Amino acid sequence: MKMLVKTLFGLEEVCAKEIKALGGEQIMLLNRAVKFEGDTALLYKANLKLRTALRVLVPIANFKAHNEHELYEQVKNIDWSEYLSIHKTFAVDGVTSGETFTHSHYVALKTKDAIADQFSEQLGKRPCVEVKSPDVRINVHIFEKECTISLDSSGDQLGLRGYRTEKVFAPLSEVLAAGIILLSGWDKKTELFDGMCGSGTFAIEAALIATNTPPGLNRKFGFQNWLNFNEMLWEQVLKEAVEQKEPTSTTISAQDISKRAMKIARANAERAGVAKWIDFKQEDFMVARRRTQKAHVILNPPYGERLQLRQELNFYRDIGSTLKHNFPGCNAWILSSNMEALKLIGLKPLKKIPLYNGKLECKLQGYELFPGKRKEHVRGKRPRIS
Repeated sequence: MKMLVKTLFGLEEVCAKEIKALGGEQIMLLNRAVKFEGDTALLYKANLKLRTALRVLVPIANFKAHNEHELYEQVKNIDWSEYLSIHKTFAVDGVTSGETFTHSHYVALKTKDAIADQFSEQLGKRPCVEVKSPDVRINVHIFEKECTISLDSSGDQLGLRGYRTEKVFAPLSEVLAAGIILLSGWDKKTELFDGMCGSGTFAIEAALIATNTPPGLNRKFGFQNWLNFNEMLWEQVLKEAVEQKEPTSTTISAQDISKRAMKIARANAERAGVAKWIDFKQEDFMVARRRTQKAHVILNPPYGERLQLRQELNFYRDIGSTLKHNFPGCNAWILSSNMEALKLIGLKPLKKIPLYNGKLECKLQGYELFPGKRKEHVRGKRPRIS
């Protein structure tokens, strides 16, 4: 079975590693997506376990269409009785690029009409369209004249884990938070420290990773409404995933200056079932101290409209100073869309990774923190010549 996982820009490689670990084959990286092959069990596992996936699509048809009439006829030629019945609701999502088809909503509408008309002509009845929570979600993707029709096995976006019912302003998505943790190379043993935790997403995703808890454990998936859904196989996949969960002795620290943010973060962690693994503390990062000798610091500081320009620049200088003086011997990773402010951190980044936080173009920058001056640190690392 061919499958395609949609992910965020910059997370394609870590998503591919996750797929490989689950047993995926013929893996190919695309822009914001990863293609692979596997069986039905892998399809279920991908939805349940992938931390950096947005959706898992299963292509069922591929064809060329030069106009809307050809699109309609080609979609209508698919035997939709294999995937849908008049007792199931459905919805169509359209994605287009190129000069031939320029309106994704219209493409989705023509696809919906073709499916409904096939049922009407053959059975005299048609399945109902349900935009918000359909039983079967269908995806039509058109690049120039190349059309791919897929079944969306995920249903709701996989980033909606179900634990974050309360949020602070401009929260980080669960998928991006998990992706950043994986990109940063956290070893699941060193203390993970988030000094500006907001809704607690970094800490919660870290706890899910450390305890090997599937991110999709407390939600439903689109494939559970499919006509060929194998409930016995799903129960087996789910049982094995639950049995693979494990406790952790790793310190995961989450703090924020806001009392409201800490209340929300704790509540979200409770809903995720990982609150007991996270050390919450209301405190200003600028006076923060790690809980252990070494820490893996991850920060998503305010940026853009959340801070006035002058305030933002001073704020980033203070972040750099705090990291330098309070976290020597640690690693730190900072996500921001303000490239000028990042320069004021005053530390030389070892790594710069372009990402997007929503529509904001960002950089994830990694730093190695050490006492004293950088020149002395680099000199001390050089091998002696005898």
